[in-house]
Amino acid sequence: MVTTSPALADLTTLRLGGPARRYVAATDADALVAAVTEADRAGEPVLVVGGGSNLVVADEGFAGAVVHLTGGGVRVEEDGDRVAVTVAAGEPWDDVVARAVNEGWVGVEALSGIPGTTGATPIQNVGAYGQEVAQTVASVRVWDRMLRGERTFSGEECRFSYRHSRFKTDPRRHLVLDVTFSFGRGELSAPVGYAELARTLGVAVGESAPLAAVRDAVLGLRRGKGMVLDAADHDTWSAGSFFTNPFVEPDRVPDGAPSYPQPDGSVKTSAAWLIEHAGFGKGYGLDRPHARVSLSTKHTLALTNRGGATTSALLGLAREVRSGVLDRFGIELVNEPVLVGCAL
Repeated sequence: MVTTSPALADLTTLRLGGPARRYVAATDADALVAAVTEADRAGEPVLVVGGGSNLVVADEGFAGAVVHLTGGGVRVEEDGDRVAVTVAAGEPWDDVVARAVNEGWVGVEALSGIPGTTGATPIQNVGAYGQEVAQTVASVRVWDRMLRGERTFSGEECRFSYRHSRFKTDPRRHLVLDVTFSFGRGELSAPVGYAELARTLGVAVGESAPLAAVRDAVLGLRRGKGMVLDAADHDTWSAGSFFTNPFVEPDRVPDGAPSYPQPDGSVKTSAAWLIEHAGFGKGYGLDRPHARVSLSTKHTLALTNRGGATTSALLGLAREVRSGVLDRFGIELVNEPVLVGCAL
């Protein structure tokens, strides 16, 4: 269904971005495929938007069709001692997590409070507090724009890695239609793998806790970092973590920085630590006259719109932070959100 074209600022959590040349609302997979196929045949650029929580859109907007995907439903099937839950791409992700906790489906409770739609979660292998969707994704059904047909990839075929998948490698090819998760059943969570969450729950790393307690604890931690959407809190007018945690050789980790050895011999360190120790503290930028963008006052990884901002101003701050970290530590940060019509 074609409706009046809104500004992308109305469809993104950063509340930034200019108008779409054409806007299409899609409430299910068939409508999504039809809208994108029509645009492809006409040679028209396409931008699919769900929750808009991982997008940075240029002030000029998008010179093509914006297809806004919402809803679609959830299907539950018994699978022995497990449950297979197929979720349409347009379903809000946190609604899925809340239902999983209420139903006793184990494996996504630590992914509470993450904005956006379910279809986006396998694209960048969404993760937080020691969990990733890769741990529970059984399969992903997509529309292949090159082959012009449906395909289904098993979890293994998705080629998941840190904030990455085969879909992110070739972002214009596959439209996620739905995601099937395989959950165990229980009252207790999967083993807690993140130290901060374990401390909050009062358990040791590797132990479990009641599902509802894990969800509540994660939501509390995220709120404390401005990572749960709240229209009244400009710290949440962001795209979440703007930079990914870098992987470097062991001898390049700065003294005192967090260090997480990887199976390939590299070490993952903390982008937030690097940013703060390069001189960019919480709220950096707020002391400037007529400040419209800044780092969050709660978390150095989030770049925020303080109201009346522009994408160009936000990217200017991102470049300043990235350059500062590179100059101080010799490590170049990589943006996590998708940049549309703009670049760092």
